[in-house]
Amino acid sequence: MKFSTIADKIQTAVASSLIANPGHDPEIAGVMAVDQASAGALSYIEGDKFASFVATTQASALILPQNPTLQAQATERGIAWLSSPDPRLAFARAIALFYTPYQPAPGIHSTAVIDPSATVGDGVSLGANVVIQAGVSLGNGVCIHPNVVLYPGVRVGDRTVLHANCVIHERTQIGSDCAIHSGAVVGAEGFGFVPTSQGWEKMEQSGYVVVEDGVRVGSNTTIDRPAVGTTRIGRGTKLDNLVHIAHGCQVGEGVVMAGQVGLAGGVTIGNRVILAGQVGIANQAVIGDGAIATAKAGIHGDVAPGEIVTGMPALPHKVFLKASAVYRRLPEMYKTLQRLQRQLP
Repeated sequence: MKFSTIADKIQTAVASSLIANPGHDPEIAGVMAVDQASAGALSYIEGDKFASFVATTQASALILPQNPTLQAQATERGIAWLSSPDPRLAFARAIALFYTPYQPAPGIHSTAVIDPSATVGDGVSLGANVVIQAGVSLGNGVCIHPNVVLYPGVRVGDRTVLHANCVIHERTQIGSDCAIHSGAVVGAEGFGFVPTSQGWEKMEQSGYVVVEDGVRVGSNTTIDRPAVGTTRIGRGTKLDNLVHIAHGCQVGEGVVMAGQVGLAGGVTIGNRVILAGQVGIANQAVIGDGAIATAKAGIHGDVAPGEIVTGMPALPHKVFLKASAVYRRLPEMYKTLQRLQRQLP
């Protein structure tokens, strides 16, 4: 595919502007990382951290930030380039021109087990050993890969994809254009037990899970149903692999959670919150809109909208940085304290 063709296809979507070397329109065979790219590849530069690769990459074309110095350097090396205010987004659109995720053709495998009371929409694909139990409703264009089990009363919206070996428990509602990846369990009973003099008595989890439109649930992620009411994942939220959402959590729209994030019961997450890897949040905490928790933050209370928190227990990020500076000086401070103590009468 000619580089000019790629540019034409992506620049409207990401408000880019093409400025190519005069008469230089290379044939692009694929996309590669900038440090591994070879001739015929398209890559991109995002920020100062990767700027040095413009001088060394073997890529035939680059998507660059709106940086005249980098653009001049690429031109000098004979590299065709496209400038964009968001190079990463432009590159994401370019990848989509070369790669389409696997999706089987519509049809029902002979080994799929479908309860007669289930409703199946048009253009649905059901793989080998899929089990669809009583009262399930599947929208149009749903794709269910092998060995998926849908418990009774599950609803799945149009064009949603359920990958192999995930399990969707009873009465779970999944919206349209979602992706539930392999090994995920959505709607299993929450961890509810009441202490008694005879031991722990189980509290039945009679609620259900709602996953709104456009949600991505990563592999081996679990979303539990509550004793009563719902556990809800808001529209457009993206959950990485190995995330745990406990019973009764309310997660807003456009939230991103990286791997191994864990939410205890009843946590409320606002819209557009970012939780980095291994963040843990205690029972009933409320995280405001637009808040960010850095990796391994341990959150034991509420976080204000827009706040950035770090550490365990989590502190406002600026406070944490100041505390860390003091922490590094503790051995020196301890020696000073010992010297002062020896000077006391």
